[in-house]
Amino acid sequence: MAFAIVETGGKQYKVAPGQKLKVEKLNAEPGASLTLDKVLLVADGEDVKVGAPYLEGAKVEAKVLKQGKEKTKIVFKYHSKTRYRKKKGHRQQFTELEVLSVK
Repeated sequence: MAFAIVETGGKQYKVAPGQKLKVEKLNAEPGASLTLDKVLLVADGEDVKVGAPYLEGAKVEAKVLKQGKEKTKIVFKYHSKTRYRKKKGHRQQFTELEVLSVK
């Protein structure tokens, strides 16, 4: 089975055809197709190609399933003995992708 390691949003992901994954928010409409061209590694059985840092001509085709926000993460700052407390929530935006092919 073929897989690739791609970089998007400053993070690296191991992807394979048919896989769904959540990445940092990308500017794309749901239903649109997307090409990830920052491919670091492509492996197909025994054939492994490693880029330095990226592979020339390698790309991963994906389809945008949805845009959304994660569940709320609580950010709580506290200093003891000084009555300092700050509570804040954060909802990270994401794009959900389905990988169609690794080329």
